Amino acid sequence: MKLNCIIIDDDVAVAAYLRDFIAQIPFLNLVATYDDPLEGLNKLEQQDVQLLLLDIGMPCLSGINLARLLHDQLGDNAPRIVFITGFERYALEGFDLDAMDYILKPVTFDRFLKMAYKAKAYFSKQTATANYQDHDFIFLRVEQELVRVYIKDILYMESRKDYVQVHLQPDDRVITALATMKSMEEKLPEKAFLRVHRSFMVSLDKITAIQHQTIRIGKALIPVSDQYRERFKTFTKQWF
Repeated sequence: MKLNCIIIDDDVAVAAYLRDFIAQIPFLNLVATYDDPLEGLNKLEQQDVQLLLLDIGMPCLSGINLARLLHDQLGDNAPRIVFITGFERYALEGFDLDAMDYILKPVTFDRFLKMAYKAKAYFSKQTATANYQDHDFIFLRVEQELVRVYIKDILYMESRKDYVQVHLQPDDRVITALATMKSMEEKLPEKAFLRVHRSFMVSLDKITAIQHQTIRIGKALIPVSDQYRERFKTFTKQWF
């Protein structure tokens, strides 16, 4: 799997070494480089691009504002953004825009490679779940009915003795099914769900944030227990 990249940076020297870095990584493919953010924004709508390597401090249109426009125009079809900038003060704002990464200049190859593997892991997971997201489902016993639940809608699950509360999108809708956590593990795709606690299992592509031994999915905070800590660490190594 190759990830298509676009560079938008008004600094010609920086763009040159980013091109060189991309050329050294077999699973990255450079589609185009733009020094004009407005031109880059217009071209992005016509390209199949997974990664946007984006400077922040540019004339006419900052990288932060370009990212906002991109999300407004393309929504979920927007490429994942990697901010590459000389200003650390924009980091929080960058991550608020759901940036894949935030790299400070001067960029070393080691740091760039780390970002590249993080992106590869993310898109590999997306590909692994794409096969079921549109149509796959399971049936769960809810009171006297068997209820169809689409796998793509599951946010996370919480065990309640002989029942499992299944939290679903949109709006964190909850159904209570007669099931065990073990039976849910057996029903669901192994690569898409992770048991993080005796009482909790999460959908990996629904994770909003991770802090220490706590996972956030939307507004819900889900603990990672000591029993599952090593397994969870193995998972998070692909991101950090």
